[in-house]
Amino acid sequence: MITGKNYIGKTLSNGGKTTYKTINPAAGSENEITFFEATQAEVDQAVEKAASAFEIYKKKSGKEKAEFLEAIVAELEANAEALKEIYRLESGLPEGRSNGEFARTTGQLRAFATMLKEGSWVEAIINNPEGKPDLRRMQVPFGPVAVFGASNFPFAFSTAGGDTASALASGSPVVVKSHPMHAGTGELVSKAIIDAAKKTGMPDGVFSNLNSKGIEVGEWLVKHPKIKAVGFTGSFKAGTALSKLGANRDEPIPVYAEMGSINPVLVLPSALDEKAQFWAEQYAGSITAGAGQFCTNPGLILGLKSQKLDDFMQFLKENIEKVAPSVMLHPNIKKQYDSAKGEMLQQKGYTSVAEYTEEVNGNLGKQQVIKVSGEEFLQNKNFHKEVFGPFSIVVECTDKEQLGKIIKDLEGQLTGTVLNADAQELKEFSESIEALTASVGRLIYNSVPTGVEVCAAMTHGGPFPATSNAKFTSVGLTAVQRWVRPVSYQDWPDALLPDALKNDNPLKIVRELNSERTSASI
Repeated sequence: MITGKNYIGKTLSNGGKTTYKTINPAAGSENEITFFEATQAEVDQAVEKAASAFEIYKKKSGKEKAEFLEAIVAELEANAEALKEIYRLESGLPEGRSNGEFARTTGQLRAFATMLKEGSWVEAIINNPEGKPDLRRMQVPFGPVAVFGASNFPFAFSTAGGDTASALASGSPVVVKSHPMHAGTGELVSKAIIDAAKKTGMPDGVFSNLNSKGIEVGEWLVKHPKIKAVGFTGSFKAGTALSKLGANRDEPIPVYAEMGSINPVLVLPSALDEKAQFWAEQYAGSITAGAGQFCTNPGLILGLKSQKLDDFMQFLKENIEKVAPSVMLHPNIKKQYDSAKGEMLQQKGYTSVAEYTEEVNGNLGKQQVIKVSGEEFLQNKNFHKEVFGPFSIVVECTDKEQLGKIIKDLEGQLTGTVLNADAQELKEFSESIEALTASVGRLIYNSVPTGVEVCAAMTHGGPFPATSNAKFTSVGLTAVQRWVRPVSYQDWPDALLPDALKNDNPLKIVRELNSERTSASI
């Protein structure tokens, strides 16, 4: 089923001369399939097809788009075992992870299909008071969207992941720049999407997949004048580079980049009164889960200097050192982890809390936790940097004032967590909690940050540098808002209005009518 060729709309292309193979990180060897680097002509072809498809696809009803997304689920599930097999070969991730991520991917496609069938996501607003203009507003799609596959989620944040699902739900065709670390997985998923498009009568070019190991294909995509928005999950360096490309075009476009985060955890004293060992066990698991290769990995733990914090760190040491290291996603990621960890360990003023010291072979990421004082953390911004892997820093603060200063000094984050066992204590630390809220997209109470629920209330985003735009989320149903813009119709004939704005409300959606929410007709 895997051809080693690029899927361009309904056709297969093999125009590129540059080839590459994926790696099996668990075995430390190349996989057999050869992939071809997309050419600029193929990028142009994919985008032109997407632009043509947009003229048809944007007119598809919510029901029709929902049927398309549901057909994608059916195709994925019909080929589930083959998909999971190549996923594991290219990522080194275990069977349980492949099963869970596959279910997450199909689940979010189903969720967007349900949203489309209900229809109120278009945010229809009607103001028609007597004696004033009749104004009616709704959200409409931008146009073709470029999506960059992520290295750490071959299913859920890649070819058919949240960016693709939400863009297709909005009415926008998608051109994916497949991640080179799991190109085979991307091609099988692409085949499922293209087969679903054919079976549901979607226009040719509504989805395309481009293989690429270098940066040129991504640059060509972002700079192409018919691409109208970009979705990206990855490193700060790449995300900011793409954002600059989008901003510097003759027609600037939004680049929604999810980048780095150290996800601070505020451990209030009461949390350690009776549950120090419990939280140490929980965070040892969270730090090492998936070899720490989650964007919500808890990379920073903040607490007040005390015997209770010392006890917590001892329990953390005992739990984290007994965890067997996991395979990292690629030799390059392992190399980057070792380099970033090595740079951190070159800093002055830290002590080791926990470290896996046994010799390991291959692409296993050895976990480590260090401790620094609050003063050292404030003085040395290098301790603020993300180390992508099973690594975390405990900051020992002298008092509540220093803790608050550290939190206010933090950069934007995806998550912030508060551990607590006393309601009165929350009031005492209210300023620190408010400061934490100001710098994160999701505030968590008495849990771990790893794990991101796919639902309407989820915010998977945050202030820069966690993302390039703190106003939006890349997970959950409101992720669709990245790919749409509002249009107002003034004094427009009812027969020519979109169904969502017509007097009789044929879609039966909830609308705002003169400041009241209702599904009634006018």
